[in-house]
Amino acid sequence: MIPSAFDYTAPSTVDEAVRALADAGEDAKVIAGGQSLIPVLRMRLAAPTKLIDLGRIGELRGIREDGDTLVIGAMTTHHDVQRDPQVAEHALLLKVATDTVADPQVRHRGTLGGAVAHADPAGDLLAPVLALDAELVLHGLDGRRTVAARDFFVDYFTTALRPDELLVEVRVPRHTGWSAHYEKFSRVAQAWSIVAVAATVRAEGGTIAEARVALTNMSSVPVRAHAVEQALVGQPATAEAIKAAAQHAAEGTSPSTDSNADTAYRQHLARVLTSRALTAAVGA
Repeated sequence: MIPSAFDYTAPSTVDEAVRALADAGEDAKVIAGGQSLIPVLRMRLAAPTKLIDLGRIGELRGIREDGDTLVIGAMTTHHDVQRDPQVAEHALLLKVATDTVADPQVRHRGTLGGAVAHADPAGDLLAPVLALDAELVLHGLDGRRTVAARDFFVDYFTTALRPDELLVEVRVPRHTGWSAHYEKFSRVAQAWSIVAVAATVRAEGGTIAEARVALTNMSSVPVRAHAVEQALVGQPATAEAIKAAAQHAAEGTSPSTDSNADTAYRQHLARVLTSRALTAAVGA
């Protein structure tokens, strides 16, 4: 199908983009890499009157260190996240999860900020952002504010972004020396995850000192598996200890039933994939 008619603007600064967004109101849409929005427009699941293209705003791209935090511009592509040595060193979980996103063509066009702001519960980058305790920097007419990832995701395709705000930065605390793995299950290659698990672990002398685990598509938003994390701390980094802790993965979750899987099967997958992800992360 052909999208409905809309006006188009391509501002060159964040302030110009925010003003254009505010002027257009709720009928406006922001386009980043376009890998989620363009199909929605073509199917006429959305019919904005104005499209605001962020592609010319250079300040939204790039990766830098700010003290103990890695700052990733919202328009930084998946390809650049994959290949940045700072991400590999300080936020390995984000790198390995990005490796699994779609295909090279999508990774060259899609952006981290676009994926996070789209807030698809089956999207592969929401859970890693949550597991890494990231903060999202939002810019609106009243200036900037920072929202923790745990508060940013509100519901299906719904975030804490206000109508006049843009996501401009993803700030990730450095997890230097942490191992990580992202384990996903889908029907076919490059499809959305039926369930996936983001796991990152810090071990000392063969003992798990800290662990962060988050689940993809186990609720309307990404969720932390806190019971698993707590069960792992102080345990030996062995397959047996990991398997026991992974049995807590589905606690407190409320996955949906759809054509891909029902609730019980998704909860089963969460336990199995959590065990696999943690085992791969620690090399047990």
